[in-house]
Amino acid sequence: MRHYQHEVKYYECDRMGITHHSNYVRFMEEARVDWMDQVGYGFDRMEAEGVVSPVVSVECVYKHPTTFKDMVEIEVKVAETSALKVSFGYTMRVQGRVVCTARSTHCFMENGRPVVWAERFPQLYEAVSNTLKG
Repeated sequence: MRHYQHEVKYYECDRMGITHHSNYVRFMEEARVDWMDQVGYGFDRMEAEGVVSPVVSVECVYKHPTTFKDMVEIEVKVAETSALKVSFGYTMRVQGRVVCTARSTHCFMENGRPVVWAERFPQLYEAVSNTLKG
């Protein structure tokens, strides 16, 4: 489980002064990219090796609005894995209050074909497996 901080920017807010719902998906991506960097297998490394990781699905449950300058703490954890996919869970908080819970599922592809990521990225798979154990 890792934590990432995002300060809500003015341009991320709508006319009502609250963070537009679409931005939470961006926050998730920022946190996930940071998580991958922290485990030593960032997207830049993966893509340099010819592998991409598209989003297969996203779901968000919005609990409370956030506004300009709110500091959103995003907890990232691996929720589930399979031979071809990994799902991340996100809990977003402002001052300890849960504002959004979310999940994203990703696969790994090389040359347009699915990759068994445990075989292709054993270091990443081990890091993910360790987070599920602990």
